[in-house]
Amino acid sequence: MENTDNIGRLLIVEDDVGLQKQLKWCFEEYDVLFASGRSEAIELVARHQPAVVLQDLGLPPDASGVTEGFRTLDEIIKLAPYTKVIVVTGNHDKQNALSAIGAGAYDFYQKPVDTDVLKLLVNRAFHIYQLEEQNRLMRAARLDSPLSGVIATDELMLKVCRMVEKIAPSNVSVLITGESGTGKELIARAIHELNPHAKGRFVAINCAAIPEQLLEAELFGHEKGAFTGAVKQTLGKVEMAEGGTLFLDEIGDMPLALQAKLLRFLQGRVIERIGGRTEIPVNTRVVCATNRNLQQFIIEQRFREDLYYRISEVSIPLPALRERSGGATVIAHSILKKISHQSPKNKKRFSDEAISAMEQYRWPGNVRELENKVKSAFLMSEGGVITSADLGLSVGDSVGHGLSLKEVRGRAERRAIEQALLISEGNLSKAADLLEVARPTLYDLIDKYNIKH
Repeated sequence: MENTDNIGRLLIVEDDVGLQKQLKWCFEEYDVLFASGRSEAIELVARHQPAVVLQDLGLPPDASGVTEGFRTLDEIIKLAPYTKVIVVTGNHDKQNALSAIGAGAYDFYQKPVDTDVLKLLVNRAFHIYQLEEQNRLMRAARLDSPLSGVIATDELMLKVCRMVEKIAPSNVSVLITGESGTGKELIARAIHELNPHAKGRFVAINCAAIPEQLLEAELFGHEKGAFTGAVKQTLGKVEMAEGGTLFLDEIGDMPLALQAKLLRFLQGRVIERIGGRTEIPVNTRVVCATNRNLQQFIIEQRFREDLYYRISEVSIPLPALRERSGGATVIAHSILKKISHQSPKNKKRFSDEAISAMEQYRWPGNVRELENKVKSAFLMSEGGVITSADLGLSVGDSVGHGLSLKEVRGRAERRAIEQALLISEGNLSKAADLLEVARPTLYDLIDKYNIKH
């Protein structure tokens, strides 16, 4: 997270000394830094991390062109991806202005300089930076979930977290349901880790990934000589989870014959290894997961009804990613943050267009698909900005090309307000404090964006 001391800091990259003096007077309420060229600008950005940069595209030694200006812009964005860069272009130079926006600049202004208009743009950039910075702080706070690795930014996932916290200390059997890629094993691990009585291991087995003839041996183990190739005694997953948690993923794909043996274990809490005659008591908690409709499977006689009630003393339904308001972008930022920690010299951020595309996409593969796309985009993207094209996504017609400054600002404000209301649990006074705006202003913004609270 960036240092909030930089929120009032403005860097002006301009080689015209006369214009520097004029701008210093214009922005006297800010902590203003000046740079005359690229190397000096990069040094100041690295040292002070300004919230806003006002940069002329025509910089020496290419003052009459834009090559040096675009190079400076690219390096600033790589070094400080959250900084708002406003580029200043020549009169009627709209093409380079749009190219700068596409390269990651926040806004543009065309000469000749009108200090009133320029001041309005800069003030607005500071305001958006503050909203986004607060949004990042709130997102970081939300990422500090008591459930390890679980990101909860909406009411559906917060409800899941509350359920996990309540049931974890007990020994009830749990059935986690949800589409593939929603994070069922993550929830199972959280249940295990939050159980103060769990002294053993978390042992997972995917019932759909192991052939039927081998699954029984994987679960219950076997004695030496029990079958061809059984050259030594082998413990099964159930025994390995003694004192801990046994996670049976894709339980709906377990063969009926093996379902009967699992039910016997759950009723008596004893097992017999294949080829053995001794009953072995095992104390382990069983957590199951499936993306199947077990109720329908029971009707079709593909799943035992008595086993269903044994494994589902408590059921936890996981929402699909498309049902989690704002979940895709928050998780995407978390994934990007982790990747960036592994590549500290290669900082990247999502463009507003990419964020819009992620919010609109249906995510049939859920979090697993999102993680794959973000990792791929990080490797394939050029420069410091990840676009929707890098993610392999497209923005709907209603969003346009993502270059409308009004839409960009509106989306940023709306996201920040929704996050503030979520963190403050609907308390408008607290939300206004988080956003650093007056309550009447927050009321107006809520009405403007038709936000439910």
